[in-house]
Amino acid sequence: MRLALSMAAALGLAALAPDAARANDYPTEVVADYVFGCMAANAQTRTALRECSCSIDVLSTLLSYEDYSMAETVLRMRQVPGGGEKMALFRETPFAKTAVDTLRRAQVEAEVRCFR
Repeated sequence: MRLALSMAAALGLAALAPDAARANDYPTEVVADYVFGCMAANAQTRTALRECSCSIDVLSTLLSYEDYSMAETVLRMRQVPGGGEKMALFRETPFAKTAVDTLRRAQVEAEVRCFR
């Protein structure tokens, strides 16, 4: 009986492993950059540090780093002044809109969970 319970527990933990790994696949530099930017926008307080750190943790569970990086790239490219037709790829394509919409939804979820 104990062996069966141990095996069931091990299988349960193994099933959780991909999500746990995914939640921590953002590079440290990206996490720090997000937290610094978030704190600059909200406040330079201990509370903001806690909330902003929570926010990137939630984002990392909702979006793979690849999806987050693509959406951030689209947003940065949209800010390039005078891009004209070259920047239309980042403003008008369904891919770009979907990437940004997905990031925005994840940010809203992170705000609901983390900010009081």
